Amino acid sequence: MMQRYSEHQFPGRLFVVEGVDGSGKSTQIDLLRRWLVSEGYTVFFSEWNSSPLVKQTTSRGKKKHLLTPTTFSLIHATDFADRTERQIIPPLKAGAIVLADRYIYTAFARDVARGVPPDWVRNLYDFAVKPTVAFYFRVPLDVAIGRILGGRAELKYYEAGMDLGLSNDIRESFRLFQGEIMKQYDSMVDEFGLTVMDAMRPIHEQQHCMREIVKPFLEGIHKHEEARRQTPASKAKEQIR
Repeated sequence: MMQRYSEHQFPGRLFVVEGVDGSGKSTQIDLLRRWLVSEGYTVFFSEWNSSPLVKQTTSRGKKKHLLTPTTFSLIHATDFADRTERQIIPPLKAGAIVLADRYIYTAFARDVARGVPPDWVRNLYDFAVKPTVAFYFRVPLDVAIGRILGGRAELKYYEAGMDLGLSNDIRESFRLFQGEIMKQYDSMVDEFGLTVMDAMRPIHEQQHCMREIVKPFLEGIHKHEEARRQTPASKAKEQIR
């Protein structure tokens, strides 16, 4: 049985970003990563659905439209468990910073939107590490959809929720599916203490706010020797380059 890491304390820090597609969360966590590295911190990154353990299975299932809501949930949980063991726990044990683009809340939102019982999904991920801060980038549905459709040649079958029979029109199905996912995210804000970010604010303002929230949690996290030796003036010069 996998150890329930949520019951343990690690010296590292875990910051995660969540939100519907088109919320800008990936841009923000990349900017945060660059800033943390420039400050001299050791940073590791983990991305949703990226484990090589289930990559071929997921690809085959999607291509042949074989995935049911439950199998989809189980595959993503397997992916997450593998990344937790390999990419998240070791750096946290070593006192490093881990950034995650999507975390367990993605499963809670998407799987429940597909009709999987909320309690079942939550129990499936009960081994997960509790994040130091979980940011939820909230954006109006029409804005998020406009960003995605404006940058994509076509939508994918499962991405648009076509497996749910919401609509025969793939764009309308995508809109309805994303709307349900957004409802699930909103319902989790109080349940899990998600830190809500206004994704309609300018990018630099969002990033400034994010850094200010993160800063207090960096106390006690070791920096590289070179970063500790830098003077404030030399650090400022380095960041301007």
